[in-house]
Amino acid sequence: MVENLEVEEGRVSFSINTGNRKDPFSKSIRNACEKALKSAFGDSLDVSVNIITQQPKPEIDKPVLPGVRNIIAIASGKGGVGKSTVAVNLAVALAQKGSRVGLIDADIYGPSVPGMMGAKEARPRVREENGKQVIVPEEKYGVRFLSIGLFVAAENALVWRGPMATGALKQLINDADWGELDYLIVDLPPGTSDIHLTLVQEVAVTGAVIVSTPQEVALADVIKGVSMFTSDDIAVPVLGLVENMAWFTPAELPENRYYIFGKGGCRDLAEKMNLPLLAEIPIVQGIREGGDSGKPVALTDDISGNAFSLLADRLVEEVDRRNASMEPTQRVKIRQ
Repeated sequence: MVENLEVEEGRVSFSINTGNRKDPFSKSIRNACEKALKSAFGDSLDVSVNIITQQPKPEIDKPVLPGVRNIIAIASGKGGVGKSTVAVNLAVALAQKGSRVGLIDADIYGPSVPGMMGAKEARPRVREENGKQVIVPEEKYGVRFLSIGLFVAAENALVWRGPMATGALKQLINDADWGELDYLIVDLPPGTSDIHLTLVQEVAVTGAVIVSTPQEVALADVIKGVSMFTSDDIAVPVLGLVENMAWFTPAELPENRYYIFGKGGCRDLAEKMNLPLLAEIPIVQGIREGGDSGKPVALTDDISGNAFSLLADRLVEEVDRRNASMEPTQRVKIRQ
């Protein structure tokens, strides 16, 4: 939001572009800026803040991520269903099969990808390219990835307004060197929010995958998520559903299944909505341990790893089917 920054001895001037002629917080933003600067550099500092309300024209036709063949949004109707676990393990499983894979942690307020990828202490490099700073994604297990969690200390809470969060997502997309990718997996926050709208405005999303648990309270929110993506305004195909925590299987009794959250909820809903059920992922201790240790279970050759391997195969099938039978998705036009 900061533009036209000028710094002289004893004086600072800049503009704040709110991009909204009716923004009720303009005066508060100006006062907060002046207070912060005077607190840091002294009350004698001459601060001049100009509020700009003109929104720049969007560059809808500008190519974004030209080297990325497929952008897959991983979404959920509600939190706590293991969406990020599915996103991370799906990305790793695809990479294990030889695909070039990227992963964006778009859950700006609750980033979990750095921990699940064993990269809590990593800090991405920035290089200069044609006079512009470019972020170099981290890479591990064959997956290039970025998260706001790589730039902010884990113990710091992000108290950001919507425009700041969406601005961070735009930077992760546009200011990074993603190179050539077969799949870019985007781990969205739960529910429907500004982040979802920003994603479909910034890039042409190939398709969405909705993650849920089998119980009714979670499935009710799946319907809302599917409705959002398939609405006329957004028109992003839903590639299928993933039922996570489908059943509990003890490691010592791999043939036993205990349906803690109900049985077949996602399968029934997928049939009702005429959507593919891409996978049923069990509750297994190793999945949780892999997420906590930063070694995704998709790296293993056991029941859990195989479940994500099968999910990767099904996703590839559905993406190929979608691309063969449908026109490419268009970026959503921003309404002024």
